Amino acid sequence: MGVARWIQARRRSVPADGHRADGAGEPEGEELRLTALRAAAGEIGTTLDEETTCSELTRAVVRLVGGAAAVMRRTGRTVSGYEAIAGDPDVLPDVRWATAVAREAGTPAADRQPEPWTEQPSGSRGRPALCAPLTSGDDQYGVLVAGRHGARFTRSEAERLALVAERAASHIRHARAYDLVSQTAGDLQRALLAEPGRPHPNLDVAIRYLPAGSSRVLVGGDWCETVRLHFGRTLLVVGDVMGHGLEAAVDMSAYRSSLRYIASSDLPPHRVLRQMDDIAAGEAERRPATCLLARIDPGRGQVTLSSAGHLPPVLISGDGRTVPLPVPVGPPLGTGFGGYESATHQLAPDQTLVLFTDGLVERRGEDIDSSMARLSALRFTGHGVDEVLDTILTNLDARNAEDDVAVLAARPYPRRESAELADGVEVMGS
Repeated sequence: MGVARWIQARRRSVPADGHRADGAGEPEGEELRLTALRAAAGEIGTTLDEETTCSELTRAVVRLVGGAAAVMRRTGRTVSGYEAIAGDPDVLPDVRWATAVAREAGTPAADRQPEPWTEQPSGSRGRPALCAPLTSGDDQYGVLVAGRHGARFTRSEAERLALVAERAASHIRHARAYDLVSQTAGDLQRALLAEPGRPHPNLDVAIRYLPAGSSRVLVGGDWCETVRLHFGRTLLVVGDVMGHGLEAAVDMSAYRSSLRYIASSDLPPHRVLRQMDDIAAGEAERRPATCLLARIDPGRGQVTLSSAGHLPPVLISGDGRTVPLPVPVGPPLGTGFGGYESATHQLAPDQTLVLFTDGLVERRGEDIDSSMARLSALRFTGHGVDEVLDTILTNLDARNAEDDVAVLAARPYPRRESAELADGVEVMGS
């Protein structure tokens, strides 16, 4: 809007004979300046990052008037030094003068736009300087500082720089508002994202969570959990609530709470899913979720799996090969359909079980079988569970995935006393 006002004002100031009263130049020159101003304004505010906006502003200023430009950002009464410098920094005015200007910059009156200050500071050896306020509405975010060798800045140049500064200030306001919202969301999600429980000492476990792509949101609906059970067994869990953002995170926390409560009764995995489904189906606004449970019994060398609409885990053998483990798949949690079953497989101490959410393997436009085949094609050589996850995340480029990624790796190592105990006691809830 500021650029449009300036263009309209400049056009009104050109008489019918095509010459400006102040001798600023021919209409053709004015059109070139307008074109340059439009181009400069269009290159400012391409992201919601404040530092990027400041750099775009100073580069645009140097293209418009030459010399050098910098920004001094203001937060409350605190003023930064020169930042986002473009051009030759030696032609910028003394930073103390610019700091004083930034501190004295007040809020403009409601009936007028903020004016730039053009001045030749003392001790500048004849170098002119200009400061334009970074003001949006009632908020002042600092000043734009420009300097150059030679002629003072003309009023036309000062007006143009004031307008691009106004545009940049608007984007800085949006960037700071976005940062505040992101920080608030992060604080809330950190409160929702409880740390997984600790497995028994006979099980090595590593967990990773990666937000989708370049997302600045801490967590969505993906989660991992470990729950200690009786007789040295541990229940491993991965889940994925449909959707993203705070709403998914809130529902994820609810699923996680119910899982911990139900799992404490030491039911078999399929019955845990059945009860979780019943609870979720009774809450109309609860989002559906997929979930995979793996109850590991190192003493018996077994893992019992049950799935609510979730992708199967993979098993990494002692020689480094990777294969999916078959698991009966029931409907997602929250549908109220039930029908969950369990399957038990052997799990040796040199084998690693990997559970994950679909963001790890799924890619847009790719069949899920192809996605799983890419994971199964990986080979491993004698690494710990942390190194296994690092290898998987790197080879599948998980940090650039389009969806959140949660992945858990577990490897048992039975202790003598736990094996003897398991042989002599019938497993509860089986």
